[in-house]
Amino acid sequence: MAHESTEGDTAPIVAATEGEAAPITAAHAVTEGDTAPIVAIDQEDHASGDGDSAYDSDQLSRYTDSLASSVKAYKFENGRRYHAYHAGAYNFPNDNPEQDRLDMFHHIILLGCDGKLHLAPIQCDGKKILDIGCGTGIWAVQMGDEYPSADITGNDLSPIQPGWVPPNVRFLVDDVEQPWAETQPYDYIHCRYMAASIQDWPRLVKQCFDNLKPGGWVEFQDYDTTCHSQDNSIPPDYKVAAMLSLLKGACDSIGRLLDPGPLLKGWVEDAGFENITQNIIPLPVGIWPKDKKMKEIGAFMTLQYTEGVEAFTLAPFTAILGWTKEEVEVFNVGVRKDAKDRSIHTLHNFHVVYAQKPS
Repeated sequence: MAHESTEGDTAPIVAATEGEAAPITAAHAVTEGDTAPIVAIDQEDHASGDGDSAYDSDQLSRYTDSLASSVKAYKFENGRRYHAYHAGAYNFPNDNPEQDRLDMFHHIILLGCDGKLHLAPIQCDGKKILDIGCGTGIWAVQMGDEYPSADITGNDLSPIQPGWVPPNVRFLVDDVEQPWAETQPYDYIHCRYMAASIQDWPRLVKQCFDNLKPGGWVEFQDYDTTCHSQDNSIPPDYKVAAMLSLLKGACDSIGRLLDPGPLLKGWVEDAGFENITQNIIPLPVGIWPKDKKMKEIGAFMTLQYTEGVEAFTLAPFTAILGWTKEEVEVFNVGVRKDAKDRSIHTLHNFHVVYAQKPS
């Protein structure tokens, strides 16, 4: 079967610093293609050094004040709470700090997608929708509010979703890599941020294909955690990159891919989908970008590392790599410090791939 994809494999430039080529005017648009747009540096804010004083002041807090109003059977290890259902399938905590971090990441991706809860071109009113690995349930709840006639189901290994939800939203405790609990096909399947959670991605994508109605849509959104910069500002001893490399090795050793983003398009093609579109959203770390939206994303991404690094590292580094809790804590001090260094202009790529099942 021939697979259709969108035209063009490069994305336009987001913005340019003074003296460079003129930018594309639609700076905030989500663009299609196989490369991420350029993120310009805010020269007025750019400074050398680790920038700790700036990050402890109002400069960062004004970009994160909205966190205060964010929507927010277990086992405990090293002072953190983890799910018990199919223990080991997900090696990160599910306690309140981690739920706050996940809701923060939802806000990051919503910003990156220009406020859109989905990019697939489907009218969701009256449709049957599945949210795979729904986490705190924030996406499903907001979809339920936006599309009150839709029938929305979210599944996850952890029962951490809120009790009060729109009447058209419900949650299941389920392992998506096992036979699915529901057998009725869906109109739209959404799968976001499942990095390090899935053992057999091609099988999962094929499950999505098999459980969609003809003409239905699937949308995957996931990470490439590779650290890169557009000005070669990442030093060789950058602790954020070192942490992610160690985490990648730990995840690889248990067969759970940390970086599914770059592979999503190929898996979707192989499963038999058509009308395939890929978007790559740049996620800066730090408030160095010139663009206001990118600066806000960068502030929240910094908090992902300064406040969330323990969630990334504690269980994988102790249980898989054999570190002590004390060794992890000392290592994470360096990760937090480097994440706040405004002279380092780190970017991650976040891949969004959506496609349609043939009618």
